[in-house]
Amino acid sequence: MASTKPKVLLLGRIVHAHKTWESLGEIAELIQPTATNRGEFLQECRDGKLDGVVAAYRTFDSVSITGLVDEEIVNALPSSLKYLAHCGAGYDQVDVHACSARNPPLRVSNVPTAVDDATADVNMFLIIGALRNFNTGMQALREGKWRGQPAPILGHDPEGKVLGILGMGGIGRNLKRKAEAFGMRVIYHNRRPLTEELAAGAEYVSFEDLLATSDVISLNLPLNKNTRHIISKPQFDQMKDGVVIVNTARGAVIDEDALVNALDSGKVYSAGLDVFEEEPKIHPGLVRNPNVLLVPHMGTWTVETQTAMEEWAIGNLRLALEAGKLRSPVPEQANL
Repeated sequence: MASTKPKVLLLGRIVHAHKTWESLGEIAELIQPTATNRGEFLQECRDGKLDGVVAAYRTFDSVSITGLVDEEIVNALPSSLKYLAHCGAGYDQVDVHACSARNPPLRVSNVPTAVDDATADVNMFLIIGALRNFNTGMQALREGKWRGQPAPILGHDPEGKVLGILGMGGIGRNLKRKAEAFGMRVIYHNRRPLTEELAAGAEYVSFEDLLATSDVISLNLPLNKNTRHIISKPQFDQMKDGVVIVNTARGAVIDEDALVNALDSGKVYSAGLDVFEEEPKIHPGLVRNPNVLLVPHMGTWTVETQTAMEEWAIGNLRLALEAGKLRSPVPEQANL
């Protein structure tokens, strides 16, 4: 006898929150695609094998199965699909405009604050590491050369330095608190100023002032058509000589060719990067430069944070099935 429960599609895999996922089976039929690539997934949709699916859970890594959730995928998904719960804070893999244009709209959620603490921790690690120029010494040490010959140039203390946060969302505000504990002064730029309560003493400045004033610039903004390559040669030209650049947002908010040139010229003293334009490919100019501290997209690489992310995303699905709404719809759909 066919199940009368609504179907929920799993794109990717549950790594930690198995019991919570299994408990969702009390109110839904949990299914997975058989597809292993985008072509197969599109065909599975077109053949009607996913018909009846009401909600879907997707992970960052499920891009290997579906490719980007672009207009082609959105239009191929079954008409029954109403909710897409993305297990991540950043959702640039999902074309929200295409989801909103469906009739009825495909409602998208993310996990906006579950990642804040862990990502800001990596952010602070990169700031300290890049300021102190630790990578040069660590690299020499692994090569059996102690600090290296010649020894690396002296680094800088964080105390008294101006940290410019571009994108003062949850991660940026979390980073602010951590940076102030190291004696840094925080300024920020957003599309609009925060309330006094959220800013908590951080000074709002224009984009141009942030570039010109900051000793360290941290990128904490989402990737979209307006922020792609928001930092490129014209922006590097406006920065202080010897500025430090840190990015834990998305790789493509920086023009990596321009960053490599700025590093090679000495305009940028050092950089700390957790994200890259063409992951897992890394620009060779970044790899060869000892003044660049590289981390392979590990901002949320903790058991606690990834468990919380999974729990949050599954919670979005449960609320959607039981109440017809999402706990954390993406901002673009807040008024849907």
